Amino acid sequence: MNLIQVSSLSVATLFRSFPAGVAQGIIWGIMAVGVYITFRLLDVADLTVDGTFTTGGAVTVMLIIAGWNPWAAMLIAFIAGLCAGAVTGLLHTKFGIPVILSGILTQFALYSINLAIMGMSANKAINVDRYALAVTSRNIPATIIIAGILAIVLIAVLYWYFGTENGSAMRATGCNSEMAKAQGINISTMQVSGLALSNGLVALSGGLMSQYQGFADINMGRGSIVIGLAAVIIGEVLARALLSRHMNFFLTLLFTVIGGIIYYLVMDLVLWFNINSNYLKLFTSLIVAVFLTVPYLQDKARSSFSKAGKRSKMRSRKAGL
Repeated sequence: MNLIQVSSLSVATLFRSFPAGVAQGIIWGIMAVGVYITFRLLDVADLTVDGTFTTGGAVTVMLIIAGWNPWAAMLIAFIAGLCAGAVTGLLHTKFGIPVILSGILTQFALYSINLAIMGMSANKAINVDRYALAVTSRNIPATIIIAGILAIVLIAVLYWYFGTENGSAMRATGCNSEMAKAQGINISTMQVSGLALSNGLVALSGGLMSQYQGFADINMGRGSIVIGLAAVIIGEVLARALLSRHMNFFLTLLFTVIGGIIYYLVMDLVLWFNINSNYLKLFTSLIVAVFLTVPYLQDKARSSFSKAGKRSKMRSRKAGL
Protein backbone atom coordinates (compact mmCIF):
# COMPACT_ATOMS: atom_id res chain seq x y z
CA MET A 1 0.00 0.00 0.00
CA ASN A 2 1.39 3.39 -0.97
CA LEU A 3 1.66 6.06 1.69
CA ILE A 4 0.74 8.80 -0.79
CA GLN A 5 -1.86 8.22 -3.46
CA VAL A 6 -0.57 10.43 -6.26
CA SER A 7 -3.23 12.39 -8.14
CA SER A 8 -3.80 15.94 -9.35
CA LEU A 9 -3.61 18.40 -6.46
CA SER A 10 -5.81 21.49 -6.62
CA VAL A 11 -4.84 24.52 -4.53
CA ALA A 12 -8.44 25.70 -4.76
CA THR A 13 -9.58 22.44 -3.14
CA LEU A 14 -7.09 22.96 -0.32
CA PHE A 15 -8.32 26.48 0.41
CA ARG A 16 -11.95 25.36 0.25
CA SER A 17 -11.19 22.86 3.03
CA PHE A 18 -9.68 25.49 5.35
CA PRO A 19 -12.94 26.97 6.75
CA ALA A 20 -14.08 23.51 7.88
CA GLY A 21 -10.63 22.99 9.42
CA VAL A 22 -10.93 26.30 11.29
CA ALA A 23 -14.39 25.35 12.60
CA GLN A 24 -13.22 21.96 13.86
CA GLY A 25 -10.02 23.49 15.19
CA ILE A 26 -11.93 25.93 17.39
CA ILE A 27 -14.14 23.14 18.76
CA TRP A 28 -11.14 20.95 19.51
CA GLY A 29 -9.34 24.04 20.83
CA ILE A 30 -11.99 24.34 23.56
CA MET A 31 -11.20 20.74 24.45
CA ALA A 32 -7.49 21.60 24.46
CA VAL A 33 -8.13 24.37 27.00
CA GLY A 34 -9.49 21.65 29.29
CA VAL A 35 -6.36 19.57 28.66
CA TYR A 36 -4.22 22.63 29.41
CA ILE A 37 -5.71 22.90 32.91
CA THR A 38 -4.54 19.42 33.89
CA PHE A 39 -1.39 19.21 31.78
CA ARG A 40 0.08 22.63 32.59
CA LEU A 41 -1.71 24.01 35.65
CA LEU A 42 -2.05 20.81 37.70
CA ASP A 43 0.97 19.11 36.10
CA VAL A 44 -0.81 15.77 35.70
CA ALA A 45 -1.57 13.57 32.71
CA ASP A 46 -5.33 12.94 32.68
CA LEU A 47 -6.54 10.25 30.29
CA THR A 48 -10.19 10.67 31.31
CA VAL A 49 -10.71 13.07 28.40
CA ASP A 50 -10.97 10.28 25.82
CA GLY A 51 -14.11 9.17 27.64
CA THR A 52 -15.60 12.53 28.64
CA PHE A 53 -15.42 13.88 25.09
CA THR A 54 -17.74 11.06 24.06
CA THR A 55 -19.87 11.61 27.16
CA GLY A 56 -20.42 15.22 26.16
CA GLY A 57 -21.43 14.20 22.66
CA ALA A 58 -23.72 11.40 23.84
CA VAL A 59 -25.52 13.51 26.46
CA THR A 60 -25.97 16.42 24.06
CA VAL A 61 -27.35 14.31 21.21
CA MET A 62 -29.75 12.32 23.41
CA LEU A 63 -31.13 15.47 25.07
CA ILE A 64 -31.59 17.21 21.72
CA ILE A 65 -33.45 14.15 20.44
CA ALA A 66 -35.61 14.37 23.59
CA GLY A 67 -36.55 17.94 22.65
CA TRP A 68 -34.07 19.97 24.70
CA ASN A 69 -32.60 23.28 23.61
CA PRO A 70 -29.04 22.59 22.32
CA TRP A 71 -27.45 25.08 24.71
CA ALA A 72 -29.26 23.56 27.68
CA ALA A 73 -28.17 20.12 26.46
CA MET A 74 -24.54 21.27 26.35
CA LEU A 75 -24.85 22.68 29.87
CA ILE A 76 -25.92 19.24 31.10
CA ALA A 77 -23.06 17.72 29.10
CA PHE A 78 -20.68 20.11 30.89
CA ILE A 79 -22.05 18.99 34.25
CA ALA A 80 -21.67 15.34 33.23
CA GLY A 81 -18.03 16.06 32.38
CA LEU A 82 -17.56 17.74 35.76
CA CYS A 83 -18.83 14.58 37.47
CA ALA A 84 -16.55 12.30 35.44
CA GLY A 85 -13.50 14.45 36.19
CA ALA A 86 -14.43 14.55 39.88
CA VAL A 87 -14.52 10.73 39.93
CA THR A 88 -10.97 10.63 38.57
CA GLY A 89 -9.91 13.17 41.18
CA LEU A 90 -11.53 11.25 44.05
CA LEU A 91 -9.96 7.97 42.94
CA HIS A 92 -6.60 9.71 43.08
CA THR A 93 -6.95 11.80 46.24
CA LYS A 94 -9.18 9.61 48.43
CA PHE A 95 -8.10 6.13 47.40
CA GLY A 96 -4.45 6.73 46.56
CA ILE A 97 -4.64 5.51 42.96
CA PRO A 98 -2.05 7.22 40.70
CA VAL A 99 -3.72 9.94 38.66
CA ILE A 100 -2.84 8.42 35.29
CA LEU A 101 -4.36 5.08 36.34
CA SER A 102 -7.39 6.86 37.83
CA GLY A 103 -8.00 8.47 34.46
CA ILE A 104 -7.70 5.15 32.67
CA LEU A 105 -10.19 3.53 35.06
CA THR A 106 -12.71 6.33 34.64
CA GLN A 107 -12.27 6.34 30.88
CA PHE A 108 -12.77 2.57 30.81
CA ALA A 109 -15.96 2.83 32.86
CA LEU A 110 -17.26 5.66 30.69
CA TYR A 111 -17.28 3.39 27.64
CA SER A 112 -20.16 1.39 29.13
CA ILE A 113 -21.80 4.50 30.58
CA ASN A 114 -21.71 6.25 27.21
CA LEU A 115 -23.28 3.22 25.56
CA ALA A 116 -26.02 3.26 28.20
CA ILE A 117 -26.63 6.98 27.60
CA MET A 118 -27.13 6.25 23.90
CA GLY A 119 -29.51 3.38 24.59
CA MET A 120 -26.83 0.72 24.03
CA SER A 121 -26.33 2.00 20.50
CA ALA A 122 -22.82 2.75 19.25
CA ASN A 123 -24.03 5.68 17.15
CA LYS A 124 -26.83 8.24 17.43
CA ALA A 125 -27.53 10.70 14.61
CA ILE A 126 -29.20 14.11 14.68
CA ASN A 127 -30.28 15.83 11.48
CA VAL A 128 -30.18 19.61 11.30
CA ASP A 129 -33.38 19.46 9.24
CA ARG A 130 -35.24 17.89 12.18
CA TYR A 131 -33.53 19.42 15.21
CA ALA A 132 -32.37 22.90 16.18
CA LEU A 133 -28.58 22.73 16.54
CA ALA A 134 -26.16 25.33 17.88
CA VAL A 135 -23.57 24.52 15.20
CA THR A 136 -23.59 22.42 12.05
CA SER A 137 -21.27 21.52 9.18
CA ARG A 138 -24.03 22.72 6.84
CA ASN A 139 -23.25 26.31 7.83
CA ILE A 140 -19.51 26.55 8.48
CA PRO A 141 -19.24 30.40 8.67
CA ALA A 142 -21.92 30.49 11.38
CA THR A 143 -20.18 27.62 13.20
CA ILE A 144 -16.88 29.52 13.19
CA ILE A 145 -18.56 32.63 14.61
CA ILE A 146 -20.57 30.80 17.29
CA ALA A 147 -17.73 28.49 18.36
CA GLY A 148 -15.27 31.41 18.28
CA ILE A 149 -17.49 33.57 20.51
CA LEU A 150 -18.00 30.65 22.91
CA ALA A 151 -14.24 30.05 23.05
CA ILE A 152 -13.54 33.73 23.84
CA VAL A 153 -16.23 33.80 26.55
CA LEU A 154 -14.86 30.62 28.16
CA ILE A 155 -11.30 31.97 28.07
CA ALA A 156 -12.46 35.26 29.65
CA VAL A 157 -14.29 33.37 32.42
CA LEU A 158 -11.27 31.15 33.07
CA TYR A 159 -8.96 34.19 33.08
CA TRP A 160 -11.18 35.76 35.74
CA TYR A 161 -11.50 32.55 37.75
CA PHE A 162 -7.79 31.77 37.86
CA GLY A 163 -7.20 35.28 39.14
CA THR A 164 -9.43 34.65 42.17
CA GLU A 165 -8.19 33.24 45.45
CA ASN A 166 -9.56 29.78 44.63
CA GLY A 167 -8.13 29.79 41.11
CA SER A 168 -4.74 30.99 42.35
CA ALA A 169 -4.74 28.18 44.92
CA MET A 170 -5.32 25.68 42.12
CA ARG A 171 -2.43 27.10 40.12
CA ALA A 172 -0.21 27.05 43.21
CA THR A 173 -1.09 23.39 43.78
CA GLY A 174 0.17 22.54 40.30
CA CYS A 175 3.34 24.62 40.67
CA ASN A 176 4.40 23.24 44.06
CA SER A 177 1.96 21.06 45.95
CA GLU A 178 4.11 20.87 49.09
CA MET A 179 4.49 24.63 49.32
CA ALA A 180 0.76 25.06 48.63
CA LYS A 181 -0.03 22.62 51.42
CA ALA A 182 2.27 24.55 53.76
CA GLN A 183 0.28 27.70 52.94
CA GLY A 184 -2.92 26.02 54.13
CA ILE A 185 -4.31 25.06 50.70
CA ASN A 186 -6.29 21.84 50.55
CA ILE A 187 -4.45 20.31 47.61
CA SER A 188 -6.84 17.34 47.34
CA THR A 189 -9.77 19.70 46.83
CA MET A 190 -7.82 21.69 44.27
CA GLN A 191 -6.86 18.57 42.32
CA VAL A 192 -10.43 17.26 42.26
CA SER A 193 -11.75 20.69 41.24
CA GLY A 194 -9.15 21.04 38.49
CA LEU A 195 -9.83 17.61 37.04
CA ALA A 196 -13.58 18.26 37.18
CA LEU A 197 -13.28 21.64 35.44
CA SER A 198 -10.98 20.21 32.80
CA ASN A 199 -13.32 17.37 31.90
CA GLY A 200 -16.33 19.66 31.98
CA LEU A 201 -14.76 21.72 29.19
CA VAL A 202 -13.84 18.55 27.30
CA ALA A 203 -17.45 17.31 27.50
CA LEU A 204 -18.71 20.71 26.33
CA SER A 205 -16.42 20.44 23.32
CA GLY A 206 -17.75 16.93 22.66
CA GLY A 207 -21.27 18.33 22.70
CA LEU A 208 -20.32 20.91 20.09
CA MET A 209 -18.56 18.36 17.91
CA SER A 210 -21.49 15.93 17.96
CA GLN A 211 -23.74 18.70 16.62
CA TYR A 212 -21.20 19.81 14.04
CA GLN A 213 -20.75 16.32 12.61
CA GLY A 214 -24.41 15.36 13.07
CA PHE A 215 -23.96 12.34 15.31
CA ALA A 216 -22.44 10.98 18.51
CA ASP A 217 -20.31 7.87 18.24
CA ILE A 218 -18.91 5.67 20.99
CA ASN A 219 -15.40 6.06 19.52
CA MET A 220 -15.52 9.80 18.78
CA GLY A 221 -13.27 10.60 21.74
CA ARG A 222 -10.54 8.11 20.91
CA GLY A 223 -7.19 9.90 20.74
CA SER A 224 -8.61 13.15 22.17
CA ILE A 225 -5.76 13.49 24.66
CA VAL A 226 -3.19 13.44 21.84
CA ILE A 227 -5.06 16.07 19.83
CA GLY A 228 -5.45 18.19 22.96
CA LEU A 229 -1.74 17.94 23.74
CA ALA A 230 -0.91 18.78 20.13
CA ALA A 231 -3.02 21.95 20.35
CA VAL A 232 -1.45 22.94 23.68
CA ILE A 233 2.13 22.42 22.48
CA ILE A 234 1.57 24.07 19.08
CA GLY A 235 -0.05 27.05 20.79
CA GLU A 236 2.82 27.40 23.26
CA VAL A 237 5.51 27.23 20.58
CA LEU A 238 3.68 29.74 18.40
CA ALA A 239 3.06 32.10 21.33
CA ARG A 240 6.70 31.94 22.38
CA ALA A 241 7.83 32.70 18.83
CA LEU A 242 5.44 35.63 18.33
CA LEU A 243 5.03 37.21 21.76
CA SER A 244 7.90 35.87 23.85
CA ARG A 245 7.83 37.77 27.17
CA HIS A 246 4.59 39.63 26.46
CA MET A 247 2.42 36.60 27.21
CA ASN A 248 -0.25 36.61 29.90
CA PHE A 249 -2.67 33.90 30.98
CA PHE A 250 -5.47 35.10 28.69
CA LEU A 251 -3.20 34.96 25.63
CA THR A 252 -1.87 31.58 26.71
CA LEU A 253 -5.38 30.11 26.68
CA LEU A 254 -6.18 31.92 23.42
CA PHE A 255 -3.12 30.46 21.73
CA THR A 256 -4.19 27.02 22.94
CA VAL A 257 -7.34 27.41 20.83
CA ILE A 258 -5.24 28.76 17.96
CA GLY A 259 -3.06 25.66 18.34
CA GLY A 260 -6.16 23.54 17.74
CA ILE A 261 -6.91 25.49 14.56
CA ILE A 262 -3.36 25.10 13.26
CA TYR A 263 -3.44 21.39 14.03
CA TYR A 264 -6.55 20.90 11.90
CA LEU A 265 -5.19 23.04 9.08
CA VAL A 266 -2.11 20.85 9.04
CA MET A 267 -4.38 17.79 8.92
CA ASP A 268 -6.21 19.38 5.96
CA LEU A 269 -2.85 19.81 4.24
CA VAL A 270 -1.95 16.18 4.89
CA LEU A 271 -5.27 15.01 3.46
CA TRP A 272 -4.84 17.34 0.47
CA PHE A 273 -1.71 15.39 -0.47
CA ASN A 274 -4.01 12.35 -0.78
CA ILE A 275 -2.18 10.58 2.02
CA ASN A 276 -4.09 7.52 3.16
CA SER A 277 -6.26 8.59 6.12
CA ASN A 278 -5.14 5.50 8.04
CA TYR A 279 -1.82 7.27 8.54
CA LEU A 280 -3.36 10.34 10.24
CA LYS A 281 -2.61 9.07 13.75
CA LEU A 282 1.02 8.56 12.72
CA PHE A 283 1.23 12.15 11.49
CA THR A 284 -0.49 13.39 14.67
CA SER A 285 2.16 11.65 16.78
CA LEU A 286 4.92 13.13 14.63
CA ILE A 287 3.45 16.64 14.91
CA VAL A 288 3.23 16.38 18.70
CA ALA A 289 6.77 14.97 18.91
CA VAL A 290 8.17 17.78 16.76
CA PHE A 291 6.47 20.55 18.70
CA LEU A 292 7.49 18.97 22.02
CA THR A 293 11.09 18.80 20.83
CA VAL A 294 11.34 22.40 19.58
CA PRO A 295 11.06 24.12 23.01
CA TYR A 296 13.55 21.67 24.49
CA LEU A 297 16.10 22.30 21.76
CA GLN A 298 15.55 26.06 22.00
CA ASP A 299 16.14 26.05 25.75
CA LYS A 300 19.17 23.83 25.32
CA ALA A 301 20.60 26.17 22.67
CA ARG A 302 20.05 29.21 24.90
CA SER A 303 21.69 27.41 27.79
CA SER A 304 24.68 26.48 25.61
CA PHE A 305 25.12 30.06 24.36
CA SER A 306 24.80 31.35 27.92
CA LYS A 307 27.45 28.96 29.19
CA ALA A 308 29.72 29.81 26.27
CA GLY A 309 29.31 33.51 27.03
CA LYS A 310 30.18 32.99 30.69
CA ARG A 311 33.27 30.96 29.78
CA SER A 312 34.35 33.69 27.37
CA LYS A 313 34.01 36.34 30.08
CA MET A 314 36.00 34.22 32.52
CA ARG A 315 38.82 33.82 29.98
CA SER A 316 38.84 37.57 29.36
CA ARG A 317 39.10 38.30 33.05
CA LYS A 318 41.92 35.79 33.50
CA ALA A 319 43.75 37.27 30.53
CA GLY A 320 43.39 40.74 32.06
CA LEU A 321 44.94 39.52 35.27
